[in-house]
Amino acid sequence: MSARLLSFLNFFKSRLSRQIALWVFASILVIEGIILVPSYFRRENELLTQLEQLSRPTVDSLEFLLAQDVSDRTLFQEEVKNITKDSQVVLGVSIYQANGELIYTLGEQPQISLNELKIARIVHKQNFDRNRYDVAWTERHLGRDYILIVRHDASTVQPELYAFIGRIAILVIIISAFVASVTMLFLGVTVIAPILRLRDDLIAAGDALSKDREKPDFYSLSVKRDDELGEVMVAFNQMFQRVYKEIAQRKEAEEILRAEQEKSERLLLNILPAMIADRLKQGQINIADGFAEVTVLFADIVGFTEISSRTSPEELVKLLNKIFSAFDRLSEKHGLEKIKTIGDNYMVAGGLPLPCTNHAECIAEMALEMQQEIMKFRDECGKPLSIRIGINTGPVVAGVIGTKKFIYDLWGDAVNTASRMESQGLPGKIQVSRSTYKLLCDKYLLEKRGKINVKGKGAMITYFLIGKKM
Repeated sequence: MSARLLSFLNFFKSRLSRQIALWVFASILVIEGIILVPSYFRRENELLTQLEQLSRPTVDSLEFLLAQDVSDRTLFQEEVKNITKDSQVVLGVSIYQANGELIYTLGEQPQISLNELKIARIVHKQNFDRNRYDVAWTERHLGRDYILIVRHDASTVQPELYAFIGRIAILVIIISAFVASVTMLFLGVTVIAPILRLRDDLIAAGDALSKDREKPDFYSLSVKRDDELGEVMVAFNQMFQRVYKEIAQRKEAEEILRAEQEKSERLLLNILPAMIADRLKQGQINIADGFAEVTVLFADIVGFTEISSRTSPEELVKLLNKIFSAFDRLSEKHGLEKIKTIGDNYMVAGGLPLPCTNHAECIAEMALEMQQEIMKFRDECGKPLSIRIGINTGPVVAGVIGTKKFIYDLWGDAVNTASRMESQGLPGKIQVSRSTYKLLCDKYLLEKRGKINVKGKGAMITYFLIGKKM
């Protein structure tokens, strides 16, 4: 019982319930007020009629007296006094000749004028404060040459009217409150509660859509209604299903697009340095940057041509892929930038695209580890693998040119010299130029090879990198 009462009281918290109940309550009050106005005047007429009935014996006696000989005015006045003295409602009497001559007046004088008697046979009139009630009977009504006007005590009429209005008003308020409460209860059960539950469904739907949650168990899905609110619930569920599906499809498409973008990004970063890729994505074209000091390494697999003549293409590519993949891991390990591979030739540089001071040392470390990797592959595959490495340090220009199949490449004399250090080196050796030697001689063991004739450069003193000083 208490739970039902609490549920009913909860409907009063609803703004819509309160508004509807207020409108119902006010509407009943207005309707009853409209009905009450004629009821008020009808009840007043009933009470005044009762006054007339109470004064009827006195009026009948006066009419009988007027039917007699009234020539003896003194006797007539005494008779009038005797007739009215015992009446509880008659406060005054005025008697006129038909021509308007006053014959006699007793008590309070009525306020009906003779002019008001020219139209009607009987005239009723209340004074301003409505505690006196006058009734006049003309000669046309009495059938005599007299006019009789009687004043009644109507002081009890207003209190009776007020009591009547009070009872009606209390009854109207009780009825209005009852009807409003029943209306609120009915609307609460059939309309307000479902609307509030639908509101909760809307909130849950918003959370599910915005926070990527599973579909909630909506109240509106468990209710079947054949009215407009049921149609709203059906429309809500259809809308949610459509939006949820479209969002799921959009997210799926975004995931696919994100995966493709990441794949494209990885592919781009495999071709270009991250800084250069960002500049290209920003719309820059013909990127070219000058670097004052960069160390460039060229490496060539010695005897690879002979090996390829005795190995299937699939095995050859697989072997080369293993070797170069190992070199790629070394370049990442030492923070170097792989430039390109041409056949069995591998090119890597240090000091770009971000300049650094230890680029020669990083290249030297990678060169030494490249020799170790080749020795490991030679032992694994049983093939006579060897590597020839050339290193040079100097200024270069690096950048991207063209619009199709572009790569990050280097240009300059330092690049050509590094290529000559490799091509005119010895298998299993790491040949470095004098410029690189100056940067490594304090920390690394280097063996002077002496002067060699370098194509396009003439005689140059070169060195072999042996290892790192202990």
